[in-house]
Amino acid sequence: MKKLLTVSILGVALAAGTAQAREYDHVRFGVDVPYEPMEYRTPEGELTGFDIELGNALCEEIGVTCEWIEQEWDGIIPGLLSRKYDAIMSSMTINEERRQTVLFSDPYITPPSAWFAPADLDIDEPTPEALEGLTIGVQRGTLQDNYATDLYRDVAEVNRYSTADDMVLDMEAQRLDIVFLDFPVGKSTLIDSDERDYKVVGETITEPKEYFGEGFGIAFRPRDEALAERFNEALATLREDGTYDEIHAKYFGEE
Repeated sequence: MKKLLTVSILGVALAAGTAQAREYDHVRFGVDVPYEPMEYRTPEGELTGFDIELGNALCEEIGVTCEWIEQEWDGIIPGLLSRKYDAIMSSMTINEERRQTVLFSDPYITPPSAWFAPADLDIDEPTPEALEGLTIGVQRGTLQDNYATDLYRDVAEVNRYSTADDMVLDMEAQRLDIVFLDFPVGKSTLIDSDERDYKVVGETITEPKEYFGEGFGIAFRPRDEALAERFNEALATLREDGTYDEIHAKYFGEE
């Protein structure tokens, strides 16, 4: 009897949670800015980027209004859990550690990571021997932070930054020797920069999955399964009707 009662109570709770999720007509997204080309502000102050445009298109497809709430990366999951916003769409990699806390949508993009350095740095591959004694820049709390710290902290100094922009500023000021970033972000902020000449060191990196996960996903509170499913369905529609490809090409080119 106790077991049946527990199941009944659980069923009511799940039903209530589902009903609540279906009532959303206004979705607040937490986003860490700037992280060009994923999320950043134009010189006029307009919030834009791949995540922003895709998120707005998903909301339009679902029939809800979007609101973007800026939040530094360190506090972005706590902000979701404390109901500061309803979801996170901010280049968040899907991995098992985060799955213990949040519910992810299907992946909406799977970018590689890469090492970036000034063009005159005499390194062809990011091996422990090559990086020995250098200063590495990473964004605090990211998968790149975990990877670089675990593999290179015994041979190099790992400096952590709150934003990618702060890291780039230290690169331009020559306070960093090399940085490890999502490839699209490094390309946009360093390779395409007019400040100095930069290069990609070695190949882009997508393995091992324990660090690099399964791509970027939208993060929800675990109870919001119905809301996550609405976004999954909208993402599939945008892929089918060509909207996704148009937005992707705007920020990353046709390929």
